Amino acid sequence: MTKDILIYNTYAKYLKDKYGEKVYKLPINLPVTCPNRDGKLGEGGCTFCAEVGTGFESLSNHLGVREQLEKNMIGVKKKYKAEKFIAYFQNFTNTYLPLETFQKYIQEALIDNVVEIAISTRPDCIGEEYLQVLKKIQEEYDVTISIELGLQTVNYHTLNKINRGHTLAEFIDAVLLIKKYDFEICTHLILNLPWDHKEDVIENAKIISALKIHQVKLHALYLVEGTVMGEMYKRGEFQLISVEEYKDRVMTFLEFLDPSIIVQRLIGRAPEENSIFVNWNMSWWRIRDEIHEEMEKNHRYQGKKADYLGGKAVKQNEFSQ
Repeated sequence: MTKDILIYNTYAKYLKDKYGEKVYKLPINLPVTCPNRDGKLGEGGCTFCAEVGTGFESLSNHLGVREQLEKNMIGVKKKYKAEKFIAYFQNFTNTYLPLETFQKYIQEALIDNVVEIAISTRPDCIGEEYLQVLKKIQEEYDVTISIELGLQTVNYHTLNKINRGHTLAEFIDAVLLIKKYDFEICTHLILNLPWDHKEDVIENAKIISALKIHQVKLHALYLVEGTVMGEMYKRGEFQLISVEEYKDRVMTFLEFLDPSIIVQRLIGRAPEENSIFVNWNMSWWRIRDEIHEEMEKNHRYQGKKADYLGGKAVKQNEFSQ
């Protein structure tokens, strides 16, 4: 993977450098929901989100945290000879729980060979008392804790259209609060939302960089039967960009992204069952590999156009010597 390291800052290399070997994420599925599903902020959830959420590869949430981890470990150990793992609380809003229940679930993930805990949540569900609990666990058990924030886009008009229930302001507020506790932050972005343009993609990169986010995870929108966006798509209310445009958006995003930020992935896996649109009917790894090839061929790389912070956006002239 030497070539990948040259064009962007890969998550695989980051983990191997940090832990000395390959580390695998194991998804955990909790019996939890979101505030834009249960009526607190809205109903129905994000318009692209299915009833099972986004953790389609997770085990049933009827299983306990430890049981889910141990079952997943067996398969990954056998296939990849892995010995170190990240317990990934993936589906829905994992901090949208009573504090004591949240703490109990996190502590249940502290089993042998788990070196890190990653918690996926919404920007508007970050409370200081939850961060204090996580800080105490991190210090007591000497385990790394990272928080993954689903933003999807910095375009607050699009956020409203997809029924996120929050805007960019809540994301910025959550980032500043989390930084007080020194947890690593990963931001999730969808680069082909129908109402976003290339300018939004660039602004995504700029805001992520300006806030000094540690990691980013890119997704391509997929559409599932029975979702609001799925039905809108079938009625012809919007169109999706081509795969070529998606690849260009990813490359553009990387060019404007601070080169120190870790890129967890360029495109996600998606379920084909009950799906209307999934990755242009291409495998995720083929799209990823084509992005790699095009970046190398055209000399595009992470941070190539990231010289815009710290006053550098204003070009120097003879009056500023």
